[in-house]
Amino acid sequence: MIPLRIAVRPPLVAALASTCFAVAIACLCPRAAAQSPSSDQSSGLINPQAIAFNPATKKVYVVDTAHAAVDVIDTVSQSVQHVAVGAAPVSIAVDPASGRAYAANAADGTVTIIDGISNAVLATVPVGARPYSIAANPSTGMVYVSHTFSDKTTLLDGATHAVTQLATGSIDLIAIDPAADTAYLLAYEGGNLTVLEGPQHALRKEEAGKHAWGMALNEATHTLYVARLGTGDVIALHGTSSSIFPAGHTPCAVAVNPRTNTVYVANYVGRNVTILDAATGRATATIPVGEHPQALAVDVQRNLVYVADTYSNTVTIIDGESRKAVATLPAGKAPYALAVDPGSSLLYVANEAGDKHFTIVDTTLPRKGTSPAL
Repeated sequence: MIPLRIAVRPPLVAALASTCFAVAIACLCPRAAAQSPSSDQSSGLINPQAIAFNPATKKVYVVDTAHAAVDVIDTVSQSVQHVAVGAAPVSIAVDPASGRAYAANAADGTVTIIDGISNAVLATVPVGARPYSIAANPSTGMVYVSHTFSDKTTLLDGATHAVTQLATGSIDLIAIDPAADTAYLLAYEGGNLTVLEGPQHALRKEEAGKHAWGMALNEATHTLYVARLGTGDVIALHGTSSSIFPAGHTPCAVAVNPRTNTVYVANYVGRNVTILDAATGRATATIPVGEHPQALAVDVQRNLVYVADTYSNTVTIIDGESRKAVATLPAGKAPYALAVDPGSSLLYVANEAGDKHFTIVDTTLPRKGTSPAL
């Protein structure tokens, strides 16, 4: 999801004009490459972590990149507060322990810290140029920030706001296992997964495979799943051991239901979702969805899976028990990131194009015996 990174490397694009790499660019830039410039088009700097739900405060945070703001949605009252942050916020993280939210501001090299109760800006902390992804560890209060065009990852102490730069290699996405005090840092193209363990952030590398475009962690089993575009599969990493699961054509995102130990993989070109039984590593179903599915979210309480069909401007709902698509609903223009309030019928969607940067979708399903909206 780093169109700026690709935009400055035209010789590389020309040299690697294979089917796989061309599709990789499409995964990164779902609208910038497909549309001519218009008022509906965003800046193109998008991130799958552009929206987040905080279970401690029952609030959803979504970046408004174009207006240097974060919108805070109270899921109880459905009120929205527009909070000014740094320039071009691109990703958001929440810390359920402190209630705070952290916005990575790509254009001015800062992280804005938002109070979980009052929504006031507590601080704006310089972290280095072009922050991209951000994640918080609620067990330690540490915040991790990746940077485009950099081999450093920033560690931000949420309590003191102290900043440390760690040489990790180029990093794009971040996942946190709070119970294990472990951070997983994934590079889209590099082939390695960087693992930071314990309070000293002991660093080790794991082979994840090149063109790894999405990852999700099952905190119950401490297993990380990485979707690999180039090989059309998912690698499951547990400690230093690994196994390979099948996926579909161009897996672009992955999500986990820890209650059922089920893994869901969105296949960008295949226009479907592969369902994997994590215990056996076998695919149990392939579900057709909309055009170019790019993001997934799981509601553990309702056992539902939401799929952002970026080119179809819809969200497909998959029932985890029946392993069938049960509804397809309008979700604004170019939905690319999702947030779930578990047990609620409302789904929160970040939109990459159009005049609204987020959409709230009512996912109430029809009663049994009635026809779903397919």
